[in-house]
Amino acid sequence: MKMQTLFAAALLGTVALSGAVPAAAAPVAYTVDPAHTAVVFLVDHLGFASAIGRFNTVSGEIAFDKEAMENNRVTVTIDTASIDTNHAKRDEHLKSPDFFNVKEFPRMTFTSTRVEKTGDGAGRLHGDLTLLGVTRPVVLDVTFNKDGVSAASRKETVGFSARGTIRRGEFGMSYGAPNIGDEIQLLIEVEAVKG
Repeated sequence: MKMQTLFAAALLGTVALSGAVPAAAAPVAYTVDPAHTAVVFLVDHLGFASAIGRFNTVSGEIAFDKEAMENNRVTVTIDTASIDTNHAKRDEHLKSPDFFNVKEFPRMTFTSTRVEKTGDGAGRLHGDLTLLGVTRPVVLDVTFNKDGVSAASRKETVGFSARGTIRRGEFGMSYGAPNIGDEIQLLIEVEAVKG
């Protein structure tokens, strides 16, 4: 028995000294590429169709661990004044206190709290969305698309798609309801560059 214990200890010592036990890799820092990132939303308009808009100014950081999705972290900041629905008069109204109140709340933020793996390259991103000074939990369904050197930028890049739904009334944005829908569909496409 003692011989087996001594042998096991010697073996573990040899493995440790040889470096054969790999150390856990830390997540790698990536910066959101605003030129290749889109935050798009859809909201029901009078039951006839969905109005579609986007935010043109987005920044953020991603801590990416390809081997352990649960280690991934995301922070995103959106300039609310960059809202764009392809209709200038509507965009000005959306910037007003009736909706995004961009003078008082120039930014909305999302900070992840955890990642739940749901399949190969798929998961649920849980986080806190702050809009109009109100913070609420949000869950996004996320698909990991690809990582590698981009043929366009020649930089290490990672890409994700995310989908989710929020209720604007939960953040205090109730103007126009129910003619303007409470439920907002989110379509997010992100490319982020290493470093």
